[in-house]
Amino acid sequence: MAPRGPWGQSSLNERVIWCREFARAVASHQDRLCELTQAEVHKPRWQALTADVMSLLACARWHERHAKRVLAPKRVRGRPWWMLGQSHRCVRVPLGTVGIIATWNYPVQLLGIQLVQVLMAGNDVIVKPSERAPRTQRLLLELASRGLPAGTLTALEPTREAGPELLRHRPLDHVVFTGSTRVGRQVASWAGENLVPTSLELSGCDSAIVLADADPKLAATTLWHTMAMNAGQTCMAPRRVLVERGAYRPFLSALSLIAAGAQPLRLIDEAAAARVSGLVEGAVRAGGRVLTGVFEPAEGAVFRPTVVADCPRHAELVRGDHFGPALAVVPVQDVEDALRVHLACPQHLACSIFTGDPDRAAALAPRLRAGFVTINDCVLPVSHPGAGLGGVGESGWGVTRGEEGLLAMTRPVYVSITSARVRTPAGEPSPSVLAKLAWFSRRVLGGVKREAPLIGPASASELSTSPNPSSPSIASSSPPGATTSEPASR
Repeated sequence: MAPRGPWGQSSLNERVIWCREFARAVASHQDRLCELTQAEVHKPRWQALTADVMSLLACARWHERHAKRVLAPKRVRGRPWWMLGQSHRCVRVPLGTVGIIATWNYPVQLLGIQLVQVLMAGNDVIVKPSERAPRTQRLLLELASRGLPAGTLTALEPTREAGPELLRHRPLDHVVFTGSTRVGRQVASWAGENLVPTSLELSGCDSAIVLADADPKLAATTLWHTMAMNAGQTCMAPRRVLVERGAYRPFLSALSLIAAGAQPLRLIDEAAAARVSGLVEGAVRAGGRVLTGVFEPAEGAVFRPTVVADCPRHAELVRGDHFGPALAVVPVQDVEDALRVHLACPQHLACSIFTGDPDRAAALAPRLRAGFVTINDCVLPVSHPGAGLGGVGESGWGVTRGEEGLLAMTRPVYVSITSARVRTPAGEPSPSVLAKLAWFSRRVLGGVKREAPLIGPASASELSTSPNPSSPSIASSSPPGATTSEPASR
């Protein structure tokens, strides 16, 4: 464990003051943060404000109000009666030094929330900014460093080479990575070799399920805007919609009206746009159809949001291994059929269910293997600052955000205090006390109300006198010359 600096010795009150001042600094510089985000990752200004800046400010306010409660020492209840004079409590302490490998698609929100949680827990932090949003994240790190002791926050160069350098040459107690599953595997491999725990928030590529009793217009409107938000470059955005037959035609009808007016969007680079365009083209060749009737290939980094209806299940677009505004719509017979398609995909981060029966959807949620399930909505509820987010399978591990994410940036220390006067006697108990302890163990702790026949290997004397002719005796199982009264030598 890396040694803790002065920030690790700070009080929670001091950290709350830092969090409040950080939020004020972000709010004061929100125009500049939005301008930089728009310039570097081509995000519309209104999305930079609502999805990045406002989400970070809401997170900071939640931690300002709730971090003390979450991190406060807690009594461990349920002490057995024989632990006389003892009390136990759990104290949360910082991990030490946490490395953050930042991502670009939400450059203010994601890095900002990670900084809040790491620093509110009392850790030092080393950040490798994204090479795609260097100026945006440089400003964010400058704002975060205000009020921190020297050496608490270290920013590396925003280059591809800085990530491996962080992992190989810096003493770390935890790594937070947000990005692709491919790179996440490399981070996990390094961490495993060095026994460094990680929080990996990887790609989601998850499903939306539209049940037969859903409001088709609500489902279509919500899913379209979620798919097109940030040019489809959201890890929790659905990549496939699984629609029960009863809702299929109304859903496509509502969705086609929206898709007809879609405007082209600029993705992060030409390679990303070409990837999405190629998957859509492949799905059409496999038997799907573009909902608007016309397929428009990508032009450079620009691609028009596209829905492929009647998409064959074997099409690669259904697998969802893309990061852009394309959606596969697959008809399914029922919930079980939808689950077969959904679970065949390896990445599960967030999933949506649209239905007129929320209780039915809530009962279905645990079967989806997703870390977050939204009912009659998509993505937006995940921004609740008190809710955690954790992937399953190839979507990573560990929980970020909310109470669980804050606790993950600490480690528990269990402290026991025993009274000098009232305490459990040491040494071997007397026969009568031991008999009472045996009775208590069996009747009270074990819940055994009556004696039961012993189960297990019988003794030699029991075997030799067994009345059951089929039971083996010592004589029959001993080497030649051995008797029951004089066992053979070994």
